[in-house]
Amino acid sequence: MAGFHFCFDLKLFGFLKANFYTDPIWTYQRVVIVSLFLICAGMSQVLAVHQGQHQSQFWRRWGQIMACALVVSAVSWVQFPDSYISFGILHAVALMLVVARLVCCLQVCALGVGVCGMAVVIMGLGLGHPFFDSRWTGWLGFVTFRPPTQDFVPLFPWLGVMLWGVALGKYLLHNRAASLYGPLPALGRPLWDIVALLGRWSLSFYMLHQVVFMAALMSVVALIR
Repeated sequence: MAGFHFCFDLKLFGFLKANFYTDPIWTYQRVVIVSLFLICAGMSQVLAVHQGQHQSQFWRRWGQIMACALVVSAVSWVQFPDSYISFGILHAVALMLVVARLVCCLQVCALGVGVCGMAVVIMGLGLGHPFFDSRWTGWLGFVTFRPPTQDFVPLFPWLGVMLWGVALGKYLLHNRAASLYGPLPALGRPLWDIVALLGRWSLSFYMLHQVVFMAALMSVVALIR
């Protein structure tokens, strides 16, 4: 994700020529990155419910994500007024986590959740109507074209991907619990420690990495000029 965003910044500052909206090299990367985001978020809710996370803790974290989503919208509106982010990855995660939390609290088997996820994906990819081609309705996902925004992660079909994360978490928890609670691999331990640290501070890293990249590239441009 950070590498993708850094390349986007390089393009923004004129150091890279690329089309991040139509070139499959970049569009496929985005699909993989967003999918990993949502799968991990779905799995994390399974573990949170299993570990007895209190509702107040969930809603406090939800509030942090929603606040960050609003900050992203505000900053992008200043930087990209014609294509600001009205429903990006953080907005989607905030909404989908409420659904995922409910599913995790219900006694639904992994297979059932996975099938529901597949149905959501198929419905999201197969339906479209001009009514949804506005910022006020496009967040549902049934658009006929990709709206002009820097980040767009609509409820359909992406909710289905988060449900796959829930299904995977349920399956691993009941069949391969050691893979979730076991120790970090000894091989390459320093790298795994860094990964674990970033995982614990994922929201902070997400919000700050672009600030660092932008500041660095602005400094380089200033020095060149």
